[in-house]
Amino acid sequence: AANAFAGGLAGATVETALYPIDTIKTRLQARRLPARASLPPLRLSGLYDGLAANLLGVVPASALFFTVYEPTKAEMLAVGEGSPLAHCGAAALAGATSSLVRVPAEVIKQRMQTGEVKAGAGGIASAMWTLVRKERGRGLMAGYRSLVLRDIIFDAIEFASYEQVKLSYRARSGGRELGPLEASVIGASAGMAAGAISTPFDVVKTRLMTSDGARYKGIVNCAATILREEGPRALLSGLGPRVTWIGIGGGIFFSVLELTQQALLPSRQQHE
Repeated sequence: AANAFAGGLAGATVETALYPIDTIKTRLQARRLPARASLPPLRLSGLYDGLAANLLGVVPASALFFTVYEPTKAEMLAVGEGSPLAHCGAAALAGATSSLVRVPAEVIKQRMQTGEVKAGAGGIASAMWTLVRKERGRGLMAGYRSLVLRDIIFDAIEFASYEQVKLSYRARSGGRELGPLEASVIGASAGMAAGAISTPFDVVKTRLMTSDGARYKGIVNCAATILREEGPRALLSGLGPRVTWIGIGGGIFFSVLELTQQALLPSRQQHE
């Protein structure tokens, strides 16, 4: 329960603070090159469009991630202590599990960010009903395989990097726990690396989840079509905003996570 609370709190903090950067990133990825005028113009007030839907998905998904990650990590480390494969495997499994919870909220969030769906007077329920009415049930699960794939890759890289650097730090400092600053720096570095490497998968996910997704026949076809019609540069759309918000977000996330876990689990036995 403590790990779930820590993960949910950290996830909500990051998403709320940095949501406008994510909105800009989504809009850059959703527009096909070279035509840059395919989306409604972005209003300043629209920078937070879809935040409520996002939090409805992120908070339970982050809580579920750490509910799966921590015990799985402990079991895998019991076999190979300190192994990066244990951290990588645990993060990949947790990422795949938590991603399934996020899919409908992620679709609604990205459709609202691009201006394709409006919340209206009914809020998120109204946006969801609009999507279901226009695309039936398929709309709410659009691109779910691409989201799972992106999250497996991203989480495996980010958490394996973070945990390995954390292990090295603790070994050099006589077993001292990470302070907020150390966790922030390590988390930001791990997040930026994972964000940059996983950007092409994020672009494919965005294309499949937004209204443009109907023109593609799955992940491979989407990536191949983008390469053929728009060139390799299109698969790196939104790289700058993505790396920026994940770098800042990674610093905040792991700092909040470490502080919360240390407060709730002061006597925990850590075998990272």
